[in-house]
Amino acid sequence: MTFTPPHDPFLDALREATAARQAGTLGTAAFCARVRTLPLPPALPPAFGQVLADLLDRMESSALFSGESCSFSEIDLDAALQTWIERAQMRLLPS
Repeated sequence: MTFTPPHDPFLDALREATAARQAGTLGTAAFCARVRTLPLPPALPPAFGQVLADLLDRMESSALFSGESCSFSEIDLDAALQTWIERAQMRLLPS
C-alpha cells in the first residue's frame, strides 16, 4: 500500500500555478489572475484572503519593473508566498 499525503484542491492549484510561474511558463499577470479565480477555502480565516490579495498586488506591481526594484523584491515576494502556502497548509490539512 502506498501512502498518499493529504492534499487540498486549493493548495494543489496554487502550487501548480506557482511552479509554472517559477518555471517561466506562466507570466506574473496570468499567475495573479489565475490565483484570484481560486475560491479561498472556508476553513481559512478572512485575513488569509487579504494577505494573499496583497501579495498578488505586489507581484503584479513588481512585474512592471525589470529585475529587482528598490520597492519590490521578487525573491522576497516568492518567499512570502511560500510562507503563506505553508501557513495555509497548516490550517487546511490535518497533521
